[in-house]
Amino acid sequence: MTKISKQDALDYHSSGKPGKIEVVPTKPYSSQRDLSLAYSPGVAEPCLKIAENPDDVYKYTSKANLVAVISNGTAVLGLGNIGPLASKPVMEGKGLLFKIFADIDVFDIEVDASDPELFIQTVKAIAPTFGGINLEDIKAPEAFEIERRLKEELDIPIMHDDQHGTAIISSAALINALELAKKKIDKVKIVVSGAGAAAMSCVKLYCALGAKIENIWMYDSKGLICQERSDLDESKVPYSTHKKNVSLDEALKKADVFVGLSKGNIMSKEMVASMAKDPIVFALANPEPEISYKDATSVRKDIIMATGRSDHPNQVNNVLGFPYIFRGALDVRATTINEAMKLAAVKALASLAKETIPEEVIEAYGEKNISFGREQIIPKPLDPRLIYYVAPAVAKAAMDSGVAKNPIEDWDAYEMQLKSRLGLDNKLVRTITEKAQSNPKRVVFAEADNIKILKAAQTACEEGVAFPILLGKKDKIEKLIEEYSIEFTEVQIIDPKSEEEEERRLAYGKAFFDKRNRKGFTEFESLQIMRERNHFGAMMVEMGDADAMISGVTRNYRSIVRPAIQTIGLQKDVNIVSGMYILVTKKGPLFLADTTINLDPTAEEIAEITNNVAKMIRKFKVTPRIALLSYSNFGSSPGKDPEKMAKAVEILHEKYPTLVVDGEVQANFALNNELMMDKFSFSQLANKQVNTLIFPNLSAGNIAYKLLQEMTEAEAIGPILVGLKKSIHVMQLGSSVREIINMVKVAVVDAQNK
Repeated sequence: MTKISKQDALDYHSSGKPGKIEVVPTKPYSSQRDLSLAYSPGVAEPCLKIAENPDDVYKYTSKANLVAVISNGTAVLGLGNIGPLASKPVMEGKGLLFKIFADIDVFDIEVDASDPELFIQTVKAIAPTFGGINLEDIKAPEAFEIERRLKEELDIPIMHDDQHGTAIISSAALINALELAKKKIDKVKIVVSGAGAAAMSCVKLYCALGAKIENIWMYDSKGLICQERSDLDESKVPYSTHKKNVSLDEALKKADVFVGLSKGNIMSKEMVASMAKDPIVFALANPEPEISYKDATSVRKDIIMATGRSDHPNQVNNVLGFPYIFRGALDVRATTINEAMKLAAVKALASLAKETIPEEVIEAYGEKNISFGREQIIPKPLDPRLIYYVAPAVAKAAMDSGVAKNPIEDWDAYEMQLKSRLGLDNKLVRTITEKAQSNPKRVVFAEADNIKILKAAQTACEEGVAFPILLGKKDKIEKLIEEYSIEFTEVQIIDPKSEEEEERRLAYGKAFFDKRNRKGFTEFESLQIMRERNHFGAMMVEMGDADAMISGVTRNYRSIVRPAIQTIGLQKDVNIVSGMYILVTKKGPLFLADTTINLDPTAEEIAEITNNVAKMIRKFKVTPRIALLSYSNFGSSPGKDPEKMAKAVEILHEKYPTLVVDGEVQANFALNNELMMDKFSFSQLANKQVNTLIFPNLSAGNIAYKLLQEMTEAEAIGPILVGLKKSIHVMQLGSSVREIINMVKVAVVDAQNK
């Protein structure tokens, strides 16, 4: 798992605007008329409509897409009863997951009420605000009664995710594991370590799938839940089907399934070895499972194993369930989340795991191939199909079981709506990250005496995306590392000016002279220039001593680009280098070029830049849909720029007929489907979501991306150099640590492709 320091976690939560979520207006508010419509007097009209027909609240307010994540902080993660205030970061985090995975808005509510009755009455009192309620981190057995009462007394979907989330995901995993093991669920012996809310919910759902309660051995901290014990509370009595207490290791002999929902390292290798053929082990305690993946697989090659960790196969992660279960429930206005809906989610997840895995998912996890089998019994959390597999299954189950107040009629349209909710947004960054982690590369940081660079290099190392090579004065770099308590598991520090590097400087200088001796460089100049970090770093990449280079945080952009072009050169069949920015917006990624290199390219150069950028975009598993911009729409205004862009489009249509590209067109038409369809339905871009903008000159491109970056919340990645033979990328002056890290990931992916 990625190493996270305490300070990293604190900095993440406190930097910028404290916390992780915020409220954003969804209606215009720039004029006095807007404000009058939003509040007084305009707000009176929807109020009267809702008073007349309460169901209209779903039409005129955000209730339909608003979930409350509610906790009293009595059982927070592995931290225990830390109270409502200390639970708030967790509830905000849950809200963030709801939003990014299913586009559900969340208010986190922390209630100072450990008494179940007070908690229930508090939640009932605020329930009219919400379309659904996610109960979180409430200790058992109170959690059972709280959920039961709220489900009985409210008419909106309610789920205690700690109970049902793990149950749903592990049930899907169990269905597929049993299929691979060729075992029947009603015949297998199941041993469960743990008797909290999650464990009891798991057993209940396993029984709904066909498991026999008499075949289940459930353990709490005092041993087997059995009839000879007199200390069982009401919630445990139904699971006391066995007469006498036996030890965990005794129960595991010839057991088919072990489900751990307790604490780490309570299961030994000997216990795993004693299980039946093709044992199924779900060691789900976090962060340390009941037995490590390494230990369990070392004694049983026939094992089918899942954990709660992301660094092993088959991660049982609640994020596979709750966003999509609530999405389906909200979309049909379900009055509850019932057993039928949970079972529908289980079966949808089990089914999706067997489907052919999309290439972008395989690449995101750094695998050559992923297919249904012992290491793929549940879907991956980054699988983009989850929202339109699980949510419709849940919605349909709600309809079939009679709890849906707003049934879906057009399922194809619903699937399209689900797909369009998220776009690619942060999934692009996650995909780039996972691909970089799959095959990390040696990355030269040419400005390693800068603290931002060092922090970025440290994070890149910890995330497993790069092996840093730091250029600069060794004593200065080491002093900064010590001063800022930076830790590297693996790093090289190289001073290009040092005597230690004389031999390498000589070799690099001679190689550089061979490349540039007819380009104005003498042999002496070639040797001397290798004392400069940007030339030295570029030669490291050229000579195979590194795979990629990052520079530019403290230097002028062109002073970095020049050494890169001189040293590395252009790709085969490429005549021009260009700069591309990625803006990660709420509507998906937006690619902009050329934003950094070419002052006033010709039509032919625009066409080549466009094609080169399209090739780069495809490496991120995105299909480019390209608009060539100007102040004119398809010949509406004469001038040098529109005529140049129109000619470039002609060249592109002739040379690359499959490329989705058109212009010249104004930016507002390019980015607004309705405008484009209304005025220019003949265009290749009509009814397309344009994701790539090509500018007529450097001024337009540079101004546009900087305005967008400053005026919106879009995250910028770039500038990415397009057209070089090897991976060298130049940051903009003053880039943040996060921007540097994202560029490192892009550079690694670029190096992988080259």
